[in-house]
Amino acid sequence: MRLSEISGKEIIDYEKGERLGVLGQTDLVIDEHTGQIEAFIIPTMKWFGLGKKEKEVTVYWSQIKKIGADMIIIDVEEEK
Repeated sequence: MRLSEISGKEIIDYEKGERLGVLGQTDLVIDEHTGQIEAFIIPTMKWFGLGKKEKEVTVYWSQIKKIGADMIIIDVEEEK
């Protein structure tokens, strides 16, 4: 599967039913020997009081459950 085929899809956490972000607004971890995508790093913004707090969620390729026409379903808890 090529990055262009999955770019622009929403990333949804299966357990929480929560939108994490859109692929294309994420960073990628790529194996430098094979060129394969190993993980997505998704920045998430949370509002606390007057300021924003930013954190990142790392989604490994093995956590992807289903790639559909509009979204990618993941299970973040699986790697724990």
